[in-house]
Amino acid sequence: MGVSEGPSGAADGAGADGGAPASGRAAAENAAAENAPAEQVAAEQVAAEQVAAGHTTAGHSAGGDERGPDDRPAGELIAAALADTDPDGPRRWQAITTLQGRGDLETFMVARRLCASDAAAERILGADILGELGRDRPFADRTLPVLRYLAASEDDPRVLYSVLIAFGHLRDRRALPSVIELAAHEHPTVRYGVAYALPHVLGRPPDPSGLAALRRLAADEDEDVADWASLGLSLSGLTSDRPSRVEATGSAASGEIDDLGGEVLDS
Repeated sequence: MGVSEGPSGAADGAGADGGAPASGRAAAENAAAENAPAEQVAAEQVAAEQVAAGHTTAGHSAGGDERGPDDRPAGELIAAALADTDPDGPRRWQAITTLQGRGDLETFMVARRLCASDAAAERILGADILGELGRDRPFADRTLPVLRYLAASEDDPRVLYSVLIAFGHLRDRRALPSVIELAAHEHPTVRYGVAYALPHVLGRPPDPSGLAALRRLAADEDEDVADWASLGLSLSGLTSDRPSRVEATGSAASGEIDDLGGEVLDS
């Protein structure tokens, strides 16, 4: 399995077998709301009213923060990201990076709503934004319940992959149970996401159950999954029964592996 088999941003993948249960669709938003302090809930209500009334300016968030050189409104950036159906497309990731850099309440609210969408492409986008929203991850406590809900309820492998990558970026041990739960998923793309996320959420000292899951993935039948899990064990100061291709050659097999390895090593 190559990364090319990873999640696609195309909306046509969102079918009846690829979505979260309709009866639980609001739970993604409710999960975050239940973890919000009262003053933040009040701020969200004000921000929501401003967004609905069109009172937020292109250059400032609902809270008044500067947004940087790309001053397009959040809705316009979301539309641009969804229009680029290549999951690795430059226009898509330019829009995502701009939104993540804002790290404001309005962007969090928009991403949370995307995670509750009926369209798989929108849920993928929501998870992609939330994984690295804000330099200091100011909404991590609100983001984790949303992502954990998706991890438990989602059927689409592409959405689960994005959720797992987001868990890895957040580097929060509280995500570990959700990651372990997906370690035996039937789809290799999901297991690949687990192999990426686990080294980031094992904690210190490493959780024994998480380490056991990572060791099992190092022996996965899918070579890419096994390689990535082996690399994760190596970077955690542990060993597996087989060397990864990265370890065996002493260099990355491709620029893609170089980039992914840099993410794992990034502190």
